[in-house]
Amino acid sequence: MATALQRRPGPVNKPSAASPSAALRAGKPAANPSPPLRASKLDHILACATRVFCEKGYEGASIRDIARRSRVSLAGLYYYVASKEELLYLIQKHSFTTLRARAEEQLVSAPGNPEARLRLFIGNHLSFFLQHPEAMKVLSHESESLTAPYAQEVTELKRSYYRLCRNLLEELKREKGLKALNTRLAVLSLFGMMNWIYTWYNPKVDPEADALAAQMARLFFEGVLAAANGRGRK
Repeated sequence: MATALQRRPGPVNKPSAASPSAALRAGKPAANPSPPLRASKLDHILACATRVFCEKGYEGASIRDIARRSRVSLAGLYYYVASKEELLYLIQKHSFTTLRARAEEQLVSAPGNPEARLRLFIGNHLSFFLQHPEAMKVLSHESESLTAPYAQEVTELKRSYYRLCRNLLEELKREKGLKALNTRLAVLSLFGMMNWIYTWYNPKVDPEADALAAQMARLFFEGVLAAANGRGRK
């Protein structure tokens, strides 16, 4: 299987400058007579593409699979996106942009307590991906499937989201005087704990988002505080 560095994008059908995907890439509303309808159609296509990528993997899925799942003709699909790769890019961009925007919105009115703020971050992350487990699988498994320039933009979105979490943990580190805390290790451990819930979460036996976030946060904070204070060493 070709890697992201080896693969070269082939010829694509470019959507018009007024198409929804072009507007989404530029961060502008689509210029057409009925923007809500167009945006809704693109959202539907992205949701169907997410399910197809989740089931078949990016390499195993075809643009025809996505057209069939979304019940859109190939010509109609190419009005919205230029290629299969652009679909993957838009899925990842939407997820990370939404995650950060939701977190920032909650943190604006959050208390100044760093631990409470980090708990909000954890709750937001888990809530989003429990609602969108297929997107979580696609983001986790297809993180290296994009080529330039899509890959660079998504990487920067990931880094921006990572920095938000790191800054929250740095606030906690200063407040608690946790000089021995390795912030990078702690942040990556937290994401490692949260990002694989789609592999085991069962709504029939596992707690709902708020309760799950509270339990994960407690495990994380107890581990971080114990490690930073030197407790638990043999």
